[in-house]
Amino acid sequence: MDLLVSTQWLAEEMGASDLRIVDATYFLPEAGRDATAEYAAAHIPGALNLNLTELVDATSPLPNTLPPVEKFASRMQALGLGDGSRIVFYDNSPHHTAARAWWMFRLFGVESVAILDGGLSKWQAEGRPLESGTPTHRHRHFTVAKDEATLRSKDQVADAIAANSAGIVDARSASRFTGEEPETRPDIASGHMPGARNLPYSRLFNADGTWKRGEELRALFIEAGIDLDRPIITTCGSGITAAVVLFGAALLGKTDVALYDGSWSEWGADPTTAKAIGPA
Repeated sequence: MDLLVSTQWLAEEMGASDLRIVDATYFLPEAGRDATAEYAAAHIPGALNLNLTELVDATSPLPNTLPPVEKFASRMQALGLGDGSRIVFYDNSPHHTAARAWWMFRLFGVESVAILDGGLSKWQAEGRPLESGTPTHRHRHFTVAKDEATLRSKDQVADAIAANSAGIVDARSASRFTGEEPETRPDIASGHMPGARNLPYSRLFNADGTWKRGEELRALFIEAGIDLDRPIITTCGSGITAAVVLFGAALLGKTDVALYDGSWSEWGADPTTAKAIGPA
């Protein structure tokens, strides 16, 4: 599969024995929306509910932290995702959370994964079928081979900034990046990491929710001051939309891109980390 698949491609491939469709919708708590309830009400036929809200490390004080290997493997087996599957993620989230699922699965060693371009909204707009309910699944064997090449810790990010060995790309809105808009949690400072560039994740999409591609996409990175010839570390508020920018870079053929999972929730709450205010 390509990194992105079209709604027409998915419609034609539905029913293939090795194809698994996965709803990776996630909403921030303040949105007041229940992704699992919305999945039960309407989803692409045969789709599984990933439930990113629960697919986290429950022992971490940070939001949306990657789950332990054992938890990830157990969850995939319970979903009926097994070895040899082709997996297509979609979402119905303003944060395009299929990208988070795509990155997570790649990190845990699953190679044959793609994102449905335009997500559930495009599928619905085209009048394609939906189903409701919460199906049960047969457990299948799922092999995990975690590779942390695309994951960065706070210390690794600090080292990269000090050595100027990678470009830091912040996916948050411009107002949060500059510090003009304060963080909602009082224990988190405003601003951004020194030397970071700002590429708001929302800019990577067309009006219909499909991904920008080719030179139009490349121009967004260049306009933001990002050197595509250097390694990149993406960051955001809690590691969700950082995956959107990481996937956008992957669409441009970049493989030397990693994600800072703690993101600003960790960096901004640490009084010892360096912080900058204003535009890049």
